[in-house]
Amino acid sequence: MRNAETVRAIHRERGSKQLPLERVYKHLFNPDLYLDGYGKIYRNDGAMTKGSTEETVDGMCLSKVHAIIELLKLERYEWTPVRRTEIPKANGKMRPLGIPTWSDKLLQEVLRDLLEPYYEQKFSDHSHGFRPDRGCHMALREIQRTWKGTTWFIEGDIKGCFDNIDHSILLNIIQRDIHDGRLIKLIDGLLKAGYMQNLQKFDTLCGTPQGGIVSPLLANIYLNELDRFIEDTLVPEYTRGKKRSTSKAYIDAGTQLAKARRHADIHEIKRLRAYMRTLPAGDPCDPNYRRLHFVRYADDFLLGFAGPKKEAEEIRDRIRDFLSDKLKLTLSVEKTLITHVVSDKAHFLGYEITGGMNDSHIISGKRSTNRCITLLMPRKTVDQLRAKYSKNDKVIHKAELLADSDYTIVSRYQNVLRGLYNYYCMATNVSRRMTDIKWALETSLAKTLASKHKCSVREIIQKYKKPGTSPSCLEVILPRPDKKPLFATFGGISFKREPKGLGTVSLQDNATWFNPGGNRSEAVQRLLATKCELCEQDGPLQAHHVRKLADLHKSGQTLKATWQRIMSARSRKTLMVCTKCHTDIHAGRYDGPTTRRNSLESRVR
Repeated sequence: MRNAETVRAIHRERGSKQLPLERVYKHLFNPDLYLDGYGKIYRNDGAMTKGSTEETVDGMCLSKVHAIIELLKLERYEWTPVRRTEIPKANGKMRPLGIPTWSDKLLQEVLRDLLEPYYEQKFSDHSHGFRPDRGCHMALREIQRTWKGTTWFIEGDIKGCFDNIDHSILLNIIQRDIHDGRLIKLIDGLLKAGYMQNLQKFDTLCGTPQGGIVSPLLANIYLNELDRFIEDTLVPEYTRGKKRSTSKAYIDAGTQLAKARRHADIHEIKRLRAYMRTLPAGDPCDPNYRRLHFVRYADDFLLGFAGPKKEAEEIRDRIRDFLSDKLKLTLSVEKTLITHVVSDKAHFLGYEITGGMNDSHIISGKRSTNRCITLLMPRKTVDQLRAKYSKNDKVIHKAELLADSDYTIVSRYQNVLRGLYNYYCMATNVSRRMTDIKWALETSLAKTLASKHKCSVREIIQKYKKPGTSPSCLEVILPRPDKKPLFATFGGISFKREPKGLGTVSLQDNATWFNPGGNRSEAVQRLLATKCELCEQDGPLQAHHVRKLADLHKSGQTLKATWQRIMSARSRKTLMVCTKCHTDIHAGRYDGPTTRRNSLESRVR
């Protein structure tokens, strides 16, 4: 049987040649794909979160993989309804979130692993949401680099996109690309599995389950139809001409300037040169010049148009009609706006986007900043953060952190500061905005530590201020016996603008746990071993997971159980154990291996 990477290579090749996939379902019988998927998602925060059943990643074993494969071979695999909960959105509203069971998560990961290489070759280069090696900064870089000369922004937001995806349309799109009835039936079952809320089961007549691993891919497959319509139909229709024709006023002023130079009239030359810098060199109303750009991130998209506002409104209306007629989706009226590049600002991915206009900024004899795209960090971001750490417009301490150690408190504040800077580092005004944020966070941090230690803010600053640092920062040192001390620092970041951003995704989020060389992840290698990591008996193993290592130290208790000490010593959230040891751990009966000779516990000690 082909290994997982070979299967994906075949799909990538067919996608690059725009060939439909055939007989994909049979690849779901490959155990390597499930081990690959386990190695990718077992670290996720939601791996230990229960769906509508008690099943989680805890107890993962090879027999579970083979059970899923046997059901798939018999075409009897049934998707479990997701457990629905609601999470708050940034605007104060609530968003439904579906939590699948572990087996469904694993199978969804396998589906994504199979289909993603094929569809990645078909997706538009202007789509950046939920795709490998792409992200918000890449979308913003595209706007900043290639949209010079844009006159109008068309902001687009699809109302309830994930909740209103039409199942029949989505399946028809997939069926056009994948000629495999069994796979279509499996995906159809996933879409119609329903959800559980308040102990009641509800059917899903439309939409993809938010929270599902394969849902972002399905949404991109669906919205790729919109990308193709814009890229293949609207962009060619509203893009013409190599360059704008020179405006008549600019030509007349140039003729007068040439005449003044012939007569050596210095004052007239200066006046005309200053006057010409206030005039656009190209004709803004040139009927033979148009440019249309677009970029999409998930269900948010932005178009940049060089042309009259009337045509920008036509473009918006045609997109609205396409979404309504072809995809049965609705543009959000309150969020679909047409804004002027210079006099207003568009909002996209948390940034404010506008066009610069400075007639006096001359580089190589040209006005280099006019109509260049400028990315800005909104003032609203500063106000929202300050409101979170304030009461009655005054920055206060965070009472919920008083029980934590100084090291943890400083680390949490630093994570907020660094996270905001890492995201907004492309903004022109990032230094000024982040300085305001740092002041609010530093004040709240000092007040939190002062409240905890019953002292003044000045005493905290004197105690924790790191000498000789620029910019200034606070540092907490956590000594550890027989180990190097831990350092937690707040500040110490130079809020320098990074025009290219700091990367699209973090290394951890984009880690490859199964590479073409065949090296499996460390967790998968341990799962495939035949020796229990506790009792060292041979036999099939199960994975024992904990949500986080800190759970082993609740309420400052010492680690009494052997398995707890082993996990803590290894700094691992997993143990590969036999069925008996795993059962004893959950029953609270495990008291160590029957023999200590050459045991793992003795080595740890």
